[in-house]
Amino acid sequence: MLNVFDVAQTLIDYVEKDYPEEIAIIAYYGSYAQGTATKRSDLDFFFIPATSKGFQASIQFIIDGISFDFWPISWERAERMASFQDEKTTIVADSKLLYVRSDEDRQRFVKLRDTISTMQSAENVQKMVEKAESELHNVYVHLYKMGRASDFENITFYRTEAHGVLTKVLQSLALLNRTYYTRGFGKNKGQILSLPLKPVHLEQLMETIMHSDLSTDILQACEKLTEETLKLVLDQKEKLYCASYPDRMKGFYEEIKGVLDKIITACETNDYDTAFFSAVHVQDVIAAFLFFAETGHWPCDLKIDSSSLDIYKRLGFPELVPMLNSHDLSQLQTAVERLSTLLKKHLRTKEVEINCFENIEQFTAFLKEREGSA
Repeated sequence: MLNVFDVAQTLIDYVEKDYPEEIAIIAYYGSYAQGTATKRSDLDFFFIPATSKGFQASIQFIIDGISFDFWPISWERAERMASFQDEKTTIVADSKLLYVRSDEDRQRFVKLRDTISTMQSAENVQKMVEKAESELHNVYVHLYKMGRASDFENITFYRTEAHGVLTKVLQSLALLNRTYYTRGFGKNKGQILSLPLKPVHLEQLMETIMHSDLSTDILQACEKLTEETLKLVLDQKEKLYCASYPDRMKGFYEEIKGVLDKIITACETNDYDTAFFSAVHVQDVIAAFLFFAETGHWPCDLKIDSSSLDIYKRLGFPELVPMLNSHDLSQLQTAVERLSTLLKKHLRTKEVEINCFENIEQFTAFLKEREGSA
């Protein structure tokens, strides 16, 4: 029976002879690192090149019916794995070193593992929740394609797209729980179902997605799984409320006033194109900032509702978008002027400091006072 570590040693001898300065690290991961290897298991190993020439050591081969892939991972990709930007975090976290070129290379690799621990710490909860939400964005392409498809009998298409939904949702859940999967999909069900934060119907929905022969059932299960996962992510965002209203909105009015003035000018000159793009944009931005100021997190663009605009409307701010009329921009101009006044008043009511001066003398005095308190 083939000893896979004899294969590894053969490659190490090869590297030491032909690439002594070009390869920094050789390591293995997977079933042999975890003690779950079978007689057909290959040795999952990788190397980190130290130079561009080092990448040339990559080779794929088969010995005694067992396939091997001696593949390179750049330091940059390894760093993405360590910072949970690449889902293969386990490769860095749980691998075992076979070869190290120098102490400096070893220390650099150890620092990657320190990064993983730091990312999983309480201080990075918000960052990991944001990564979980970002991962969910990738789900909606698959949902869209399934929702638009007309060939309901094409089970290959639905299962392929559902696979995309499931793997990305599960990755989002791992990030939400500040962890990573130690085994590949198909072998990690136990870890998935033991996640503290997970959809109530996770196991049932996975069962439908993976086993159903009906395209409609697969699509409904994918939509339900995505919906429940999104709710979990948003619930966690609600708990990350931090900083005060004045801190969140500091400098906002000073910046947004320039856009409001641009719309007013566009109305005065009957420049509908500028008015259109600027009005839609500015209302959306103001609504989003008001939502952030009150909740502590940004509105989720994965939700099909008007939760961010609700706050805007509740405050009595005029809606600009319905006022767009290519034949008459006077109503839009009036609305923008009123919005500017109301927004400024509202922010001051909330004790938001606004740097607004009547002349340059006032501004100069402000700068001197600021310099004195620095």
